[in-house]
Amino acid sequence: MACLPCCGGSIKTRKMMRNVLALRQISQRALSSTARRQVQNKVPEKQKMFQEDNGIPVHLKGGVGDAVLYRFTMALTVLGTGYVVYELVSAALPKKK
Repeated sequence: MACLPCCGGSIKTRKMMRNVLALRQISQRALSSTARRQVQNKVPEKQKMFQEDNGIPVHLKGGVGDAVLYRFTMALTVLGTGYVVYELVSAALPKKK
């Protein structure tokens, strides 16, 4: 590999150029248009699951993970609201010295 004339041909510059070329090769491989493995389209299955009329709210139809996430979010919301009310009350009613 020939080194650039403007950089003086130092070893550090050669290593840097080698790294840049390697990075370019890696990025070209990663962004190639050929698929390495085909992924099955699961959208029709999900559409059927979410469109079923079974009385379950749509935000819970995903299963156990959705229920856990929903409950965690609700708990975080209640705790956050409680903390905000506590801080507002403590700011409105300062302690007497």
